[in-house]
Amino acid sequence: MAKGPVKVRLYRFQNRLKDKCAGLGAGLASIDPKAMAEAEAALQKMSEDYPDWVSGLLMKMQEQHGRCVDTPENRKDLFEVINHIAHDMKGQGGTFGYPLITTFSDSLYGVTEMKTGIEDNHVELVKAHIDAMRAVIRGRVSGDGGDIGAQLTESLNKAIEKHVGAGQEQN
Repeated sequence: MAKGPVKVRLYRFQNRLKDKCAGLGAGLASIDPKAMAEAEAALQKMSEDYPDWVSGLLMKMQEQHGRCVDTPENRKDLFEVINHIAHDMKGQGGTFGYPLITTFSDSLYGVTEMKTGIEDNHVELVKAHIDAMRAVIRGRVSGDGGDIGAQLTESLNKAIEKHVGAGQEQN
């Protein structure tokens, strides 16, 4: 059962990635200063509008939270909606100068990933996150927030400990 010699073919393809990068293969990349200035101005404008935009998202989450309280049988679907909103918010807070929004949204995203066993303490934990984010936006707490940011973070962490501990005691 000896097999004959194996033929191997080696194909070498030209790397055309440089060609596809809009001429970047010809040397150092550069960005038109005018285009950069326009992009920075647009980002600044969006940063100014960010608190209003987030306030709208917080209102949507508050509505979903209210429905969680009123209709416990729908909590799985309502948590999914809150989870999607938190996901969007966590990706943008830092970009617009509100890293606390990113931090709190990321935490809320984790809280609302659960699909089963959603208890009243989980619903209260959602409320604590919404309240913390609302305080950041109302107070225009940008950056790390200094003392106010530390107090908001500590307050949210205490709420997490309280409500997560309450859920473990029930089990």
